[in-house]
This record gives sequence, C-alpha cells and structure tokens, in this order.
Amino acid sequence: MHFKKITDIELKNKIIFIRTDMNVPIKNGKITDDTRIIASLKTIKYALTSGAKVIIATHLGRPTEGTVASEDSVEIIASTLAEIFGFTIPVIKSLDNKIIFPESNLVMLENVRCNIGEKANSMALGKKYANLCDIFVHDAFATAHRAEASTDAVGRNAKIVCAGLLMSSEIEALTKAILAPEKPIVAIVAGSKVSTKLPILENLANRVDYLIVGGGILNTFLLANGSTIGKSLVEKELVSDAQKIMENMKKRNAAVPLPDDVIVANEFSPDALAQEKPLTQVNDSDMILDIGHNFADKLATIIATAKTIIWNGPVGVFEFDQFATGTKTIANAIANSRAFSLAGGGDTIAAINKFNLFDKISYVSTAGGALLEFLEGKELPALTLLAEYSK
Repeated sequence: MHFKKITDIELKNKIIFIRTDMNVPIKNGKITDDTRIIASLKTIKYALTSGAKVIIATHLGRPTEGTVASEDSVEIIASTLAEIFGFTIPVIKSLDNKIIFPESNLVMLENVRCNIGEKANSMALGKKYANLCDIFVHDAFATAHRAEASTDAVGRNAKIVCAGLLMSSEIEALTKAILAPEKPIVAIVAGSKVSTKLPILENLANRVDYLIVGGGILNTFLLANGSTIGKSLVEKELVSDAQKIMENMKKRNAAVPLPDDVIVANEFSPDALAQEKPLTQVNDSDMILDIGHNFADKLATIIATAKTIIWNGPVGVFEFDQFATGTKTIANAIANSRAFSLAGGGDTIAAINKFNLFDKISYVSTAGGALLEFLEGKELPALTLLAEYSK
C-alpha cells in the first residue's frame, strides 16, 4: 500500500501531533514493561531533531470518559520519558488553549481515553486535536484496528497526515509477509482455541504452502483427522471447520502437517510428568501438551525451505520447560532461516524472549489485536486513513 511517511515531509518549525501507543502495564505505581515506550522513541526523536515542536498523545488503560483519575493519568509515562530525554515533559490537561511549548519543544497530552467522544470517534474531538497541530503522525499500529478520535477523526481534520517510523516499519513488514510474500510461505498458528483464530486460519489457508498448527488448535485438527487425543483441550464443534481447512489446503497442493509423535501428561501443571509417545498410543487419561521431537524436527526441515515465515503462537505449553521443546525447535528453525520472518502476539514474544532469539527474527510485531485482524484479512481503519491521505 502507498502512504506518506514522516520522512517524506518537511518538519522544521511545524507542530507535530504524534499518536503513539504507550499503553504500558503498571503495577503498584510502577511501569513493569516499557517496550511500547521505547518503540515510540524513534519517531519522537526524529521529529525533534528535524526542528519540529512535538505533541505526544497516547491512551492508557480503560478510564471513564470525562474524568481523569490519578491511576489513569499519563504523568507516570511523562516522568519515564523525562528520565530518557533528560528534561521535564509537561502534561497538557486542556485541549481548548494554544499550547505553549517549553524550550525542549516536547509536551504530552493527558490520557486521550479520558476525553469525551474519544472511543466514539467524535469528529468534534478530532477537530480539537487537529487544531493543535500542523501535521498528524499516526505511529500507533497497535491501535490500527480501532477508529477513535485520536487515531481517525484527527486525521480527517488535519492538514497533513502521515505514518511515523514505527507504523511504517509495521506496514512494510506486514506487506512483505502477507500482502506480497515470497514463496514458499510457512505459517505457524497456535493457541488454546480454534475459535479465537479461525478467521486467521481460513485466511492463511488460502495463501500459504504450509500451515503449521499447535497448542489446543492442533488437538482439534487431530480429532478432525480421526486421531485419539485423550482428555486434551479441544473444540469438538469446530472439527468440521478444521476438516474444511485441511481439504482446501490439499486441493491447492498445500498442507497442514500433523504429528505422529506427541508429548503428553496426566495433568496440566508445572510439575506434570512429561511422556513422549506415538500419537497412536495416546490414551484416555493423556493430555497432549507439546509436539514430539521427531515431528518438531520435521517441521524444522519444512521451515528451512521457506522464503516467508509468519508465526503467531507457541506450539506447546512452553511456560513449563518439559513442554517447551517443540516451540524451542521451531523458534530456532525460524531464527536460523534465511527467510523473511514476521512474528507477533504476546505468547509468541514471550517464547522468543525465553529462548533469547528476539534479534534473530526479521520483524517482531508488538501490535496484538491489530496484527491478528490484519492476519484475518480485515481492513484496518488506520491503514485506510493513511492510504486516503497518501497523495
């Protein structure tokens, strides 16, 4: 897709409204994971060094519109940014007055979710945001699946609209992996339930050469293939959907690889005793919690043939070391591949970090819901906005 980037625009002496996603987890008054803050810095620093005055905007949590409780305030984020930049960053409480910028040329708006009309994508509120700036920069891909006043209406009222550096990177990675991928394509989609990822599975089944499924999703596919799965987590009502996906893949000369060996236990717990056995020997008291070593090695061989890899979800209960082998084998295969690899989703990132492979994946998306909807083939409001204002 075509869109304007912040690097395409003259920023000197302009006021820039950058919509970031700094919706970070906070516990006992402290930020427990600053990944999203760090990811947003590149665009902010670029705008400042280009001579712009910068307004940072973000949402935080799920506050009630019209009030700003202490726990909803972005003051804690502004303080974290102040430590990074080395100067105080004022938090602007009102949208009705002209902003007086400090010498640093950097301010932050109070939590946008506290503004009445934010979630309803109020054009009146969007106009207030737009009146504060010369250029609207959308740099919050994690919110790309939502049309809200600070992500959509502001752009509809702004003079100039463009993508920030983080947004640009996300779009380029998704384009390379999904919209214009190099074949062969291998997708790994795993999770506890087929129902949560059925649209993704159906969409990718029409695009990829191999669709590797794992976790509880694999159990439903195994049952659909006539295998015994014991007391494993399964969605029996979606067996027919799994069968259709496998049939459609087969018609395209593509495949959903299924294991002949699995790792089972009699209970789901950190102390559960893992036992590897052929799939044909799974009994009624077994729970399948990981794929077997032979099958994991077969998948690694398949992954080695790929030129594009899409990864969403660990294939086993990787949180417990005795059921992490399958995910580790796949993660290492992706890391060692020469293919372009796109990975995303909270559990996927946790697995990547567990095995210290973050820098060996071509692109790791932190977008969450927006990434999942893109994988489903849905149109994202943010991308629609950027495409409309790309001229």
